[in-house]
Amino acid sequence: MKDFLKLTGIGLFAGTILIIILKIVRVLTGNTAYILLFNFEYIPLIKDLKPIWLFGYIFHFVTCIISVIALFYILKAKSLQSKILPYILVYTIGGGALFFLTALSNKPPEANDFMAWIYWTLGHSIFGYAVGASIRKWI
Repeated sequence: MKDFLKLTGIGLFAGTILIIILKIVRVLTGNTAYILLFNFEYIPLIKDLKPIWLFGYIFHFVTCIISVIALFYILKAKSLQSKILPYILVYTIGGGALFFLTALSNKPPEANDFMAWIYWTLGHSIFGYAVGASIRKWI
């Protein structure tokens, strides 16, 4: 249970870092990759939840927490849970691929916005580093 709570905290911490990074990109460049963090309009059942802004944040943080917990235990099965590189690789590749879910939405960014994909993917690389480094330090 102690690890579960720490992993939840790490998910919240790294998820906040990801928000900050993509918000800075939004402010400095105007790129809309940030919007995708909170977009759940393509997911049946939850797409109609209101207020959208609140459930967007809940969606983002629940996704972060679940992914951190799941990846930790997957890596633990291979005795890799304390290595930072697997977290960076999984979140970079996974985030880069998940970007294209934006094609299912009417909200920006467009699926063919190369710079949004770059910002999104780099943001997820940093997220992966934050997760891996935090796990290495706190678990």
